[in-house]
Amino acid sequence: MPSVIKNIAVFCGSSMGNERVYAEQAYLLGKTLALSGIGLIYGGAQVGLMGTVANGALEHGGRVVGVLPYFLQTKEVAHNRLTELVLVDTMHERKTVMHERCDGIIALPGGFGTMEEFFEVLTWGQLGLHRKPMGLLNSNGFYDPLITLVQGMVDNGFLKELNQRMLLHHHDIHELLKQLQGYEPPAVTKWITKTAT
Repeated sequence: MPSVIKNIAVFCGSSMGNERVYAEQAYLLGKTLALSGIGLIYGGAQVGLMGTVANGALEHGGRVVGVLPYFLQTKEVAHNRLTELVLVDTMHERKTVMHERCDGIIALPGGFGTMEEFFEVLTWGQLGLHRKPMGLLNSNGFYDPLITLVQGMVDNGFLKELNQRMLLHHHDIHELLKQLQGYEPPAVTKWITKTAT
């Protein structure tokens, strides 16, 4: 059954990146979610692509929930115009709250933090802990090397094609949202084969 998406969690960089297109696409994603009536759940900061995607939604009447650890609030990075700001104790709690409050996940370009957040939630899906769609907005081909790496995981026997298909991706926001809305999770989840010793 296709996914019903009321809220999307967005993982992305706290920097803008070197190309203007990253900020443009982040803003456009926020705007598109707002105009589509889809709430945005994100990391709560006003800096980098995080602040840009939030502004795109807020400036077009969207609902935006930020989830921010207390220690980052003290560094004055918290966005001050959100619909709701949820303060948590740890980075792991932040990720858990974002996951609990969303119906799907999109990753914009980012660094280590973005990758860690996205891949842990992707792994949860692989293990059957949730059935939510997860996608990469491949702005400017940013995720091309990662998509190639994932294909290499399949080719070398470390990842099943069934699970590879869980990783949705597209460079166009509307096409990616269609993929998320039409997503059907794999019927079989990952299991560990017990081998003889």
